[in-house]
Amino acid sequence: MTADGAGVLLKLGGELLEQAGGRRDIALAMHRLRDSGPLVVVHGGGREVDAEMAAKNIPKRAVDGLRLTDSDTLEVVVGVLAGRVNTRLVAAARVAGIPAVGLTAADAGVSPVRRADTYMAADGTEVDLGWVGQPVGTEPPVLVTRLCDAGFVPVIASIGADADGQLLNVNADTLAGHLAARLSVERLVIAGGTAGVLDEHGDTITSITGGLLEQLIADGRARAGMVAKLIACREAQRGGVASVRIVSGKNTTNLDDSPGTTVGGQ
Repeated sequence: MTADGAGVLLKLGGELLEQAGGRRDIALAMHRLRDSGPLVVVHGGGREVDAEMAAKNIPKRAVDGLRLTDSDTLEVVVGVLAGRVNTRLVAAARVAGIPAVGLTAADAGVSPVRRADTYMAADGTEVDLGWVGQPVGTEPPVLVTRLCDAGFVPVIASIGADADGQLLNVNADTLAGHLAARLSVERLVIAGGTAGVLDEHGDTITSITGGLLEQLIADGRARAGMVAKLIACREAQRGGVASVRIVSGKNTTNLDDSPGTTVGGQ
């Protein structure tokens, strides 16, 4: 990333990466975003994790879009995200002419993490998330900046490790918001399966100010994974990211023109 805050951090929801055609379209979108400056990609893979857990008869538990992670769940998460989801996306990016490099948050301090504190859910309940990591630190990640300076595109799976080497499951939206701030990118684009933040009628809310963001979380209109996305947007903005959008990543190869929600302001 550059000193003047150029560059884009793109967070991809796992639902966009399940099929070869979807990965191909996303790779083309990554190529276009890269034309405007350095690009860093963070991805999830929740539905593939869910499918693998179901196959292993491991029950899924989550709160506000954050996966409660016991040891069995962690083993699945690491294998799915750092393994096949990351590698398949890197391969698709390479076909599209992007010099992608697959990483996790644990690689060379891409994002130091610690085990998350007891979580206060939107409904006021306190929850122990288990083997879940919270990104820490404010310094730009050296490995990521050097890769970008050399023309590569880091593709980062949301798996971290604490100071003792314990692997931790990091929510991909949380990681994206934190890295966007640390890298001082100009833009954070969170691409998923819906056209931004939806109102009670299913219509896209085109713009969300800081006050509305807090209201959406507090009154329950933002649910499950959208809570984590909004909190990530808030952290990125507080870290100086100028443009933050939550957009649809479906049926498009140009995410800048994709319908969605701009998050910003007071």
